[in-house]
Amino acid sequence: MLLGAHESIAGGVSRAFSRAEEHGAESLQIFTRSARGWSSPPLAEAERAAFHAEARRTGLAAVAHASYLVNLATEDAVLRKKSLDGLFDELSRCEALGVGALILHPGSHPDEQAGTRLVAEAVNELHARARGYKSRLCLEVTAGQGTSLGWRFEQIAAILDHVTAKARVGICLDTCHLFAAGYDLSTEKGCRDVLAEFDTVVGLEKVCAFHLNDCKKELGCRVDRHEELGAGKLGLAPFRVLVNDGRFRDVPAVLETPSPERYGEALGLLKGLRRQ
Repeated sequence: MLLGAHESIAGGVSRAFSRAEEHGAESLQIFTRSARGWSSPPLAEAERAAFHAEARRTGLAAVAHASYLVNLATEDAVLRKKSLDGLFDELSRCEALGVGALILHPGSHPDEQAGTRLVAEAVNELHARARGYKSRLCLEVTAGQGTSLGWRFEQIAAILDHVTAKARVGICLDTCHLFAAGYDLSTEKGCRDVLAEFDTVVGLEKVCAFHLNDCKKELGCRVDRHEELGAGKLGLAPFRVLVNDGRFRDVPAVLETPSPERYGEALGLLKGLRRQ
């Protein structure tokens, strides 16, 4: 795994690399723009060039996370258009920056079958608009809070079934979300069993990123509450398995834990779990 963290883009997206270096990271995750609204000023050419220069200088792998406002499963025409336009803008920024994956939550809908189909239709529309792009969408497994979709592997598989360009879609596995959704990876055997189940239902070759977070709440709570590594209900067992799994050697795996000031400490902990 290429261990890293979600880094601030205050002062410009290129500034995230130096912050990642300070934390001892091997990868990083960013927002490509403000996550608080539907639009942002265009990406400046100077900032695009600076980002590429920093990526070359540091050699760090970068992924991006989409705005949490996006809901590809909505039937509301206004929100759907905002979601599609906003996500296309973010994917275009990833393409301009050379960021290979844009991670997003699939969306929310009270009807699983209708919702998963709507997500797939939105993905197909985005692919048509972004024809020729190398940056790909990466659907994140969710905790299942409320009517969120993507908290069961079968839901992810159902979305992919209706996506035309399947090779342009990856999956992000979040350890907190998995546990909250009812997948018990709190022991080494449990973690391996969950990975094996995902491989059967979806396919581990689809995994393009990990979010490494402990979970504040109990197994199956369907509540998305991240905790510092080793301080929640997961403990360190799943992280020991994941950092030593050779199948994920080149996959970015980033922290989204509550205290960014502790990223360096947490990354040191993860590196210490690696077997020599």
